[in-house]
Amino acid sequence: MARRGRRRPLVPGAGPALEALKAEVMRREGWAVNPARPGDVKYEVARSIGVPLQPGTGGELRTDQAGAVGGRIGGPMVREMIRMAKERLAERQ
Repeated sequence: MARRGRRRPLVPGAGPALEALKAEVMRREGWAVNPARPGDVKYEVARSIGVPLQPGTGGELRTDQAGAVGGRIGGPMVREMIRMAKERLAERQ
């Protein structure tokens, strides 16, 4: 069954920090990111890999198309969060 609605961070109030992280990581990856709307980078990513994603659409994308776009964004974000966690753990020791 398809999910409906927006996904929310597990930690209440973490949304703005995650959006800022997304903007920073995607900028470092070479994407043009509007800091006021970092979520819009998905349209540029989709366009670059040939996925027909436009604002207000997305429900007609195949799972592999949506995953290709999300992976290009989420992958670097997860790698950065792991790097940050390792750095903090090393500081504790």
